[in-house]
Amino acid sequence: MTEQDSLGVAVVGTGRMGADHVRRISEVISGAHVTAVVDLDSDRARAIAAGIEGCAAYGDPAEALAAPGVDAVLVASPGPAHEAALLAAFAHDLPVLCEKPLTPDTASALRLLEAEQRLGRRRVQVGFMRRYDREYVKLKALLDSGDLGRPLLLHHRHRNAEAPPGFTDAMAVNDSVAHEMDVTRWLLGQEITAVTVLRPRPSAHAPEGLSDPQFVVFETDGGAVVDVEIFLSARYGYQVQAEAVCEDGTARIGDGHDMLVNAAGRWGGTVTPSYLERFEDAYDRQVQAWVDATRRGEVTGPSTWDGYAVAAISEAGVRAQTGGVRTEVELVERPALYR
Repeated sequence: MTEQDSLGVAVVGTGRMGADHVRRISEVISGAHVTAVVDLDSDRARAIAAGIEGCAAYGDPAEALAAPGVDAVLVASPGPAHEAALLAAFAHDLPVLCEKPLTPDTASALRLLEAEQRLGRRRVQVGFMRRYDREYVKLKALLDSGDLGRPLLLHHRHRNAEAPPGFTDAMAVNDSVAHEMDVTRWLLGQEITAVTVLRPRPSAHAPEGLSDPQFVVFETDGGAVVDVEIFLSARYGYQVQAEAVCEDGTARIGDGHDMLVNAAGRWGGTVTPSYLERFEDAYDRQVQAWVDATRRGEVTGPSTWDGYAVAAISEAGVRAQTGGVRTEVELVERPALYR
């Protein structure tokens, strides 16, 4: 494939996630190449662009998206900057893969819903990469088959070795449990209608001021009950698991049993150190699927509506967290574009 045939991608945001996507597009997936990188840190953007033939560095997303050779946009900047980058992409009618969150609040997410509807077609895929993880895909297929009957309960465990510096209680909901919000909606095909947050006594390893772990309960419009254990200071590594309890059986993923070793009177395997290692394949599959769909002239995967729904659930979750009471989720009527 010549460069003229491949998709020219502008990557907005070159921090840890953005730089990893630049590497992924340049070295791992097929059908695309990086033509521009954008970051407020101009030195960082120039350093990354210097290692890629034909790539230019910019400090302003709007300037980059107007540049020749840009066919699509991957947004990996901090959440508060997403709205401006997405609106700039809409102005040029460019397809976008936007890392989660779509935006940090429902007001800005609704503005994007309205702007995309004015275009009359989907332009955005939101980066909820668990939908592309092989184990989650298998669980989704099993639940959709009906072989286990209706799902009644869904248990999630989401554990990090340690909380990032400055992590807050609200961020535990908005930045971490947001993944379980989306994957619950996707696995069950149901909307989350209410959130309750319980806080046991904090771990001695929790940073000062952070309630850790926390226990989050979702109710859905299909009558399922879902729980999430979010433990940011679990010490031993990064681990994500899910178990569906259905009428005729159960199914669990995330045990990491690719290889078990017996030695010196002990048995066990390994636990990944962070989300980048655990979901590396899912990120690769997500970006490849986005590139393939974009080259076909399609937009697939999680939509702007999905990003808005998670923002609304997150807001209810933070209210439940601070108020200590069950809190209902408020959603606008789902627009026809996303049905």
